[in-house]
Amino acid sequence: MNWTHKDLLDVESLSIDEIRHIFHTSSRFIEINSRSIKKVPILKGKSVVLFFAEPSTRTKTSFDMAAKRLSADSFSLATTGSSLQKGESLRDTVLTLEAMKPDAIVMRHSLSGSAQFIARHLKCSVINAGDGWHAHPTQALLDGFTLSRVWGDDYQGKQILILGDIAHSRVARSDIKLFTKLGCHVRICAPRTLLPVTVREWPVKVYSDLYQACQGVDAVISLRLQLERQKAGLLPGIREYAERFCLGKRHLESAAPGVKIMHPGPMNRGVEISSDLADSKDSLILDQVESGVAVRMALLFIYLARSMQQQELSEA
Repeated sequence: MNWTHKDLLDVESLSIDEIRHIFHTSSRFIEINSRSIKKVPILKGKSVVLFFAEPSTRTKTSFDMAAKRLSADSFSLATTGSSLQKGESLRDTVLTLEAMKPDAIVMRHSLSGSAQFIARHLKCSVINAGDGWHAHPTQALLDGFTLSRVWGDDYQGKQILILGDIAHSRVARSDIKLFTKLGCHVRICAPRTLLPVTVREWPVKVYSDLYQACQGVDAVISLRLQLERQKAGLLPGIREYAERFCLGKRHLESAAPGVKIMHPGPMNRGVEISSDLADSKDSLILDQVESGVAVRMALLFIYLARSMQQQELSEA
Protein backbone atom coordinates (compact mmCIF):
# COMPACT_ATOMS: atom_id res chain seq x y z
CA MET A 1 0.00 0.00 0.00
CA ASN A 2 1.21 3.51 -0.84
CA TRP A 3 1.13 5.01 2.67
CA THR A 4 0.41 8.74 2.49
CA HIS A 5 0.25 9.65 6.19
CA LYS A 6 3.24 11.30 7.83
CA ASP A 7 1.84 10.89 11.34
CA LEU A 8 -0.51 8.67 13.34
CA LEU A 9 -2.50 11.02 15.55
CA ASP A 10 -5.90 9.28 15.71
CA VAL A 11 -7.72 6.37 14.08
CA GLU A 12 -10.13 8.90 12.57
CA SER A 13 -7.70 9.63 9.74
CA LEU A 14 -7.35 5.97 8.75
CA SER A 15 -9.54 4.32 6.13
CA ILE A 16 -10.91 0.80 6.60
CA ASP A 17 -8.42 -0.46 3.99
CA GLU A 18 -5.55 1.18 5.89
CA ILE A 19 -6.70 -0.35 9.17
CA ARG A 20 -6.86 -3.78 7.54
CA HIS A 21 -3.38 -3.21 6.06
CA ILE A 22 -2.06 -2.53 9.57
CA PHE A 23 -3.73 -5.72 10.82
CA HIS A 24 -2.27 -7.76 7.95
CA THR A 25 1.21 -6.37 8.56
CA SER A 26 0.84 -7.02 12.30
CA SER A 27 -0.01 -10.66 11.64
CA ARG A 28 3.32 -11.06 9.86
CA PHE A 29 5.13 -9.69 12.90
CA ILE A 30 3.19 -12.02 15.22
CA GLU A 31 4.87 -14.84 13.29
CA ILE A 32 8.30 -13.23 13.64
CA ASN A 33 7.76 -12.76 17.38
CA SER A 34 7.10 -16.47 17.77
CA ARG A 35 10.55 -17.40 16.43
CA SER A 36 13.48 -18.28 18.66
CA ILE A 37 15.40 -15.35 17.14
CA LYS A 38 12.97 -12.45 16.95
CA LYS A 39 15.18 -9.70 15.52
CA VAL A 40 15.00 -8.70 11.84
CA PRO A 41 17.13 -6.03 10.09
CA ILE A 42 14.22 -4.21 8.42
CA LEU A 43 14.85 -0.82 10.10
CA LYS A 44 18.59 -1.09 10.69
CA GLY A 45 20.07 2.41 10.90
CA LYS A 46 16.75 4.06 11.78
CA SER A 47 16.18 5.81 15.12
CA VAL A 48 13.05 6.22 17.23
CA VAL A 49 12.64 8.60 20.17
CA LEU A 50 10.22 7.48 22.88
CA PHE A 51 9.09 10.75 24.45
CA PHE A 52 6.81 9.83 27.35
CA ALA A 53 5.78 12.82 29.46
CA GLU A 54 3.35 10.56 31.36
CA PRO A 55 4.11 7.28 33.14
CA SER A 56 3.72 4.15 31.03
CA THR A 57 4.71 0.52 31.29
CA ARG A 58 2.96 -1.45 28.54
CA THR A 59 2.95 1.13 25.75
CA LYS A 60 6.49 2.38 26.25
CA THR A 61 7.97 -1.10 26.72
CA SER A 62 6.16 -2.50 23.68
CA PHE A 63 7.32 0.39 21.46
CA ASP A 64 10.87 -0.05 22.76
CA MET A 65 10.74 -3.79 22.10
CA ALA A 66 9.14 -3.23 18.69
CA ALA A 67 11.91 -0.85 17.61
CA LYS A 68 14.66 -3.18 18.81
CA ARG A 69 13.16 -6.24 17.12
CA LEU A 70 13.17 -4.29 13.85
CA SER A 71 16.86 -3.39 14.50
CA ALA A 72 16.08 0.33 14.92
CA ASP A 73 17.78 2.34 17.68
CA SER A 74 15.39 3.59 20.36
CA PHE A 75 16.03 6.39 22.84
CA SER A 76 13.81 7.11 25.84
CA LEU A 77 12.98 10.53 27.25
CA ALA A 78 10.66 11.29 30.17
CA THR A 79 9.56 14.59 31.73
CA THR A 80 11.66 13.85 34.80
CA GLY A 81 15.19 14.82 33.95
CA SER A 82 14.24 16.55 30.68
CA SER A 83 14.32 20.23 29.78
CA LEU A 84 10.54 20.39 30.23
CA GLN A 85 11.15 20.16 33.96
CA LYS A 86 13.41 23.20 33.65
CA GLY A 87 10.71 25.29 32.01
CA GLU A 88 11.42 24.70 28.33
CA SER A 89 8.34 24.68 26.09
CA LEU A 90 7.09 21.47 24.49
CA ARG A 91 7.70 22.97 21.04
CA ASP A 92 11.33 23.81 21.78
CA THR A 93 11.94 20.40 23.33
CA VAL A 94 10.68 18.48 20.29
CA LEU A 95 12.47 20.80 17.84
CA THR A 96 15.67 20.07 19.75
CA LEU A 97 14.97 16.37 19.46
CA GLU A 98 14.32 16.66 15.73
CA ALA A 99 17.62 18.46 15.25
CA MET A 100 19.24 15.16 16.29
CA LYS A 101 17.62 13.62 13.17
CA PRO A 102 15.36 10.85 14.55
CA ASP A 103 13.12 9.11 12.03
CA ALA A 104 10.11 9.04 14.34
CA ILE A 105 9.00 10.39 17.69
CA VAL A 106 6.53 8.34 19.73
CA MET A 107 4.92 10.69 22.23
CA ARG A 108 2.65 10.43 25.24
CA HIS A 109 1.54 13.64 26.93
CA SER A 110 -1.12 14.71 29.42
CA LEU A 111 -2.46 17.50 27.19
CA SER A 112 -5.13 16.66 24.61
CA GLY A 113 -3.98 17.73 21.16
CA SER A 114 -0.29 17.73 22.06
CA ALA A 115 0.61 15.12 19.41
CA GLN A 116 -1.15 17.11 16.70
CA PHE A 117 0.59 20.29 17.92
CA ILE A 118 4.10 18.88 17.63
CA ALA A 119 3.36 17.06 14.36
CA ARG A 120 2.72 20.46 12.74
CA HIS A 121 6.25 21.56 13.67
CA LEU A 122 8.20 18.39 12.85
CA LYS A 123 9.35 16.83 9.60
CA CYS A 124 9.79 13.35 11.11
CA SER A 125 6.85 11.04 11.79
CA VAL A 126 4.92 11.47 15.04
CA ILE A 127 3.07 8.51 16.54
CA ASN A 128 0.58 9.39 19.24
CA ALA A 129 0.96 7.06 22.24
CA GLY A 130 -1.83 8.86 24.13
CA ASP A 131 -2.63 12.54 24.54
CA GLY A 132 -4.77 13.58 27.49
CA TRP A 133 -8.35 12.36 27.15
CA HIS A 134 -8.23 12.75 23.37
CA ALA A 135 -6.86 9.63 21.68
CA HIS A 136 -4.81 6.46 21.98
CA PRO A 137 -4.76 5.15 18.40
CA THR A 138 -2.21 2.37 18.88
CA GLN A 139 -4.24 0.87 21.74
CA ALA A 140 -7.37 0.89 19.59
CA LEU A 141 -5.48 -0.75 16.72
CA LEU A 142 -4.10 -3.48 18.97
CA ASP A 143 -7.58 -4.04 20.44
CA GLY A 144 -9.00 -4.41 16.94
CA PHE A 145 -6.15 -6.66 15.84
CA THR A 146 -6.55 -8.86 18.94
CA LEU A 147 -10.19 -9.48 18.04
CA SER A 148 -9.30 -10.03 14.37
CA ARG A 149 -7.16 -12.98 15.45
CA VAL A 150 -10.37 -14.53 16.85
CA TRP A 151 -13.02 -13.23 14.45
CA GLY A 152 -11.03 -12.80 11.22
CA ASP A 153 -12.58 -10.00 9.14
CA ASP A 154 -16.06 -10.69 10.51
CA TYR A 155 -16.70 -7.50 12.50
CA GLN A 156 -19.98 -6.52 10.86
CA GLY A 157 -22.78 -6.37 13.40
CA LYS A 158 -20.65 -7.49 16.36
CA GLN A 159 -21.76 -6.03 19.69
CA ILE A 160 -18.93 -4.52 21.74
CA LEU A 161 -19.34 -3.14 25.25
CA ILE A 162 -16.89 -0.62 26.71
CA LEU A 163 -17.22 -0.50 30.47
CA GLY A 164 -15.97 1.89 33.12
CA ASP A 165 -14.47 5.36 33.25
CA ILE A 166 -15.55 6.58 29.82
CA ALA A 167 -15.24 10.30 30.56
CA HIS A 168 -11.50 10.24 31.21
CA SER A 169 -10.54 7.48 28.78
CA ARG A 170 -8.68 8.16 25.54
CA VAL A 171 -8.84 4.39 24.95
CA ALA A 172 -12.65 4.48 24.93
CA ARG A 173 -12.73 7.34 22.45
CA SER A 174 -10.33 5.66 20.03
CA ASP A 175 -11.93 2.22 20.41
CA ILE A 176 -15.37 3.65 19.64
CA LYS A 177 -14.08 5.28 16.44
CA LEU A 178 -12.20 2.17 15.31
CA PHE A 179 -14.92 -0.40 15.98
CA THR A 180 -17.63 1.82 14.50
CA LYS A 181 -15.55 2.11 11.31
CA LEU A 182 -15.26 -1.67 11.19
CA GLY A 183 -19.06 -2.10 11.34
CA CYS A 184 -19.49 -3.01 15.01
CA HIS A 185 -22.27 -1.76 17.28
CA VAL A 186 -20.71 -0.15 20.35
CA ARG A 187 -22.28 0.13 23.80
CA ILE A 188 -20.90 1.94 26.81
CA CYS A 189 -21.71 1.40 30.47
CA ALA A 190 -20.63 3.68 33.30
CA PRO A 191 -21.89 5.70 36.25
CA ARG A 192 -23.49 8.92 35.06
CA THR A 193 -20.68 10.90 36.68
CA LEU A 194 -18.13 9.06 34.50
CA LEU A 195 -19.87 9.79 31.19
CA PRO A 196 -18.72 12.75 29.07
CA VAL A 197 -21.07 15.67 28.53
CA THR A 198 -21.04 15.07 24.75
CA VAL A 199 -21.98 11.37 24.99
CA ARG A 200 -25.34 11.96 23.28
CA GLU A 201 -23.44 12.87 20.11
CA TRP A 202 -21.48 9.61 20.10
CA PRO A 203 -22.52 6.62 17.91
CA VAL A 204 -23.12 4.40 20.95
CA LYS A 205 -25.88 3.02 23.18
CA VAL A 206 -25.51 4.11 26.80
CA TYR A 207 -26.30 1.85 29.77
CA SER A 208 -26.15 2.34 33.52
CA ASP A 209 -27.06 -1.26 34.38
CA LEU A 210 -24.24 -3.73 33.73
CA TYR A 211 -26.52 -6.77 33.40
CA GLN A 212 -28.55 -5.08 30.66
CA ALA A 213 -25.43 -3.79 28.95
CA CYS A 214 -23.99 -7.31 28.67
CA GLN A 215 -27.01 -8.89 27.00
CA GLY A 216 -25.94 -10.35 23.66
CA VAL A 217 -22.49 -8.76 23.58
CA ASP A 218 -19.64 -10.42 21.69
CA ALA A 219 -16.82 -8.65 23.54
CA VAL A 220 -16.40 -6.52 26.66
CA ILE A 221 -13.57 -4.04 27.10
CA SER A 222 -13.25 -3.11 30.77
CA LEU A 223 -11.38 0.14 31.46
CA ARG A 224 -9.12 1.26 34.26
CA LEU A 225 -10.50 3.85 36.65
CA GLN A 226 -8.55 7.03 35.86
CA LEU A 227 -8.42 8.20 39.46
CA GLU A 228 -5.50 10.53 38.72
CA ARG A 229 -7.66 12.47 36.24
CA GLN A 230 -10.90 12.54 38.20
CA LYS A 231 -12.15 15.39 40.32
CA ALA A 232 -13.21 14.67 43.87
CA GLY A 233 -16.81 13.60 44.29
CA LEU A 234 -17.31 11.83 40.96
CA LEU A 235 -17.53 8.48 42.78
CA PRO A 236 -19.02 7.76 46.22
CA GLY A 237 -16.17 5.28 46.76
CA ILE A 238 -14.22 2.43 45.15
CA ARG A 239 -16.25 -0.20 47.00
CA GLU A 240 -19.55 1.19 45.74
CA TYR A 241 -18.18 1.37 42.20
CA ALA A 242 -16.99 -2.25 42.34
CA GLU A 243 -20.39 -3.46 43.55
CA ARG A 244 -22.11 -2.07 40.44
CA PHE A 245 -19.48 -2.01 37.71
CA CYS A 246 -16.85 -4.68 38.46
CA LEU A 247 -17.28 -7.15 35.58
CA GLY A 248 -17.86 -10.72 36.76
CA LYS A 249 -19.01 -14.01 35.25
CA ARG A 250 -22.54 -13.47 36.55
CA HIS A 251 -22.94 -10.44 34.25
CA LEU A 252 -22.16 -12.52 31.15
CA GLU A 253 -24.85 -15.17 31.52
CA SER A 254 -26.91 -13.44 28.83
CA ALA A 255 -23.94 -12.46 26.63
CA ALA A 256 -23.23 -14.10 23.27
CA PRO A 257 -21.58 -17.55 23.47
CA GLY A 258 -17.80 -17.27 23.73
CA VAL A 259 -17.90 -13.57 24.66
CA LYS A 260 -14.36 -12.17 24.73
CA ILE A 261 -12.96 -10.21 27.68
CA MET A 262 -10.42 -7.42 27.30
CA HIS A 263 -8.69 -4.76 29.42
CA PRO A 264 -6.01 -2.27 28.31
CA GLY A 265 -4.22 -2.51 31.68
CA PRO A 266 -3.08 -2.01 34.26
CA MET A 267 -5.93 -3.95 35.88
CA ASN A 268 -7.38 -3.33 39.31
CA ARG A 269 -8.70 -6.80 40.08
CA GLY A 270 -11.88 -6.81 42.12
CA VAL A 271 -12.60 -3.20 41.16
CA GLU A 272 -12.88 -3.19 37.36
CA ILE A 273 -12.85 -6.92 36.65
CA SER A 274 -12.99 -10.09 38.73
CA SER A 275 -9.90 -12.30 38.86
CA ASP A 276 -11.73 -15.42 37.70
CA LEU A 277 -12.91 -13.60 34.59
CA ALA A 278 -9.55 -11.96 33.88
CA ASP A 279 -7.90 -15.39 33.99
CA SER A 280 -10.66 -17.27 32.13
CA LYS A 281 -10.31 -19.05 28.78
CA ASP A 282 -12.25 -16.26 27.06
CA SER A 283 -9.93 -13.55 28.38
CA LEU A 284 -7.80 -11.88 25.69
CA ILE A 285 -5.93 -9.61 28.10
CA LEU A 286 -2.52 -11.23 27.62
CA ASP A 287 -3.25 -11.56 23.89
CA GLN A 288 -3.62 -7.78 23.85
CA VAL A 289 -0.12 -7.42 25.26
CA GLU A 290 1.27 -9.79 22.62
CA SER A 291 -0.66 -7.97 19.89
CA GLY A 292 0.65 -4.64 21.17
CA VAL A 293 4.24 -5.48 20.25
CA ALA A 294 3.24 -6.75 16.79
CA VAL A 295 1.01 -3.75 16.01
CA ARG A 296 3.68 -1.29 17.08
CA MET A 297 6.26 -3.15 14.98
CA ALA A 298 3.86 -2.84 12.05
CA LEU A 299 3.35 0.89 12.63
CA LEU A 300 7.07 1.64 12.92
CA PHE A 301 7.69 -0.39 9.78
CA ILE A 302 4.89 1.31 7.81
CA TYR A 303 5.76 4.87 8.83
CA LEU A 304 9.54 4.52 8.61
CA ALA A 305 9.36 2.59 5.34
CA ARG A 306 7.39 5.55 4.00
CA SER A 307 10.19 7.93 5.00
CA MET A 308 12.76 5.59 3.41
CA GLN A 309 10.82 5.61 0.13
CA GLN A 310 10.60 9.42 0.19
CA GLN A 311 14.36 9.66 0.81
CA GLU A 312 15.08 7.32 -2.10
CA LEU A 313 12.85 9.40 -4.39
CA SER A 314 14.55 12.64 -3.36
CA GLU A 315 17.98 11.13 -4.04
CA ALA A 316 16.97 9.68 -7.41
